[in-house]
Amino acid sequence: MTTASAEEFEPHRPRMFGLAYRMLGSAEEAEDAVQDAYLRFSATDRAAVEAPAAWLAKVVTNLCLNRLASARARRERYVGAWLPEPVVTSDGALGPLESAEQRDTVSLAVLVLLERLTPTERAVYVLREAFAYGHREIAGVLDLSEANCRQLHRRARQRIATSENRFPAGRERQEELVTMFVTAAREGDLAGLEKLLAADATWWSDGGGKVSTARRPVAGREKVARLLVGMSERFLDGVGFTVTEANGAPALVARHADGTLLAVAAFDCRDGEIVAVRVVMNPDKLAFVGRQLARP
Repeated sequence: MTTASAEEFEPHRPRMFGLAYRMLGSAEEAEDAVQDAYLRFSATDRAAVEAPAAWLAKVVTNLCLNRLASARARRERYVGAWLPEPVVTSDGALGPLESAEQRDTVSLAVLVLLERLTPTERAVYVLREAFAYGHREIAGVLDLSEANCRQLHRRARQRIATSENRFPAGRERQEELVTMFVTAAREGDLAGLEKLLAADATWWSDGGGKVSTARRPVAGREKVARLLVGMSERFLDGVGFTVTEANGAPALVARHADGTLLAVAAFDCRDGEIVAVRVVMNPDKLAFVGRQLARP
């Protein structure tokens, strides 16, 4: 790639990575898709690219559509609960997260819901909800009719609809809940944990068969609290915790005493309580976020 094409592409990188990540739920695969788009961009006659942002969005979207079929097959064989790879977002890695919709569509909760959609439905939903594309623009990206795109968007919204409010509470309140959660978990404070957890709280953990963890969701305030107390007694000695912004919200980062990354946990909070905790422990899924956290 020439220096000129690299310099022209670079301003678009965060936005294209954010698009690919929302489409794939994998930071590593999103990087590969962006790199492929990078190479195609450098090999294309610039005179044929009237609007680089639109051209790249179409290329990245279609590269992701090609990857989704094989990705879905792999996830069907996945050991235990599948969760997306976490990504630190305080550095702008996923592009702008200024609106609730932009933050919502990178949360682990919504990325899991997006797995319910067909690849084309997912593309329409992401372009519309996260990037505010009009249906005519989406039609141009996917080579579909505008009416078809409207129908796909409506169907996608219906398929991932939930009765819960997915938009997070205020950031300060989320950070407070996460901090209190860490304190109670470390101390094995069963009563303290139960005060923080909603009655229908659920715990998901993704070890990918490579780390010992619960392979099925643990549901209910008492069961989740008891699980955490048991973990505190057996596993948390020497583990350090920090709070960082990942996937658009405060997240918990756990490290062994030697600094090795152990887990990243994302929290769904509603009405002053923790509704869900999603913990990624699969070392393969921590590689990207580990590189982010290692930067000075």
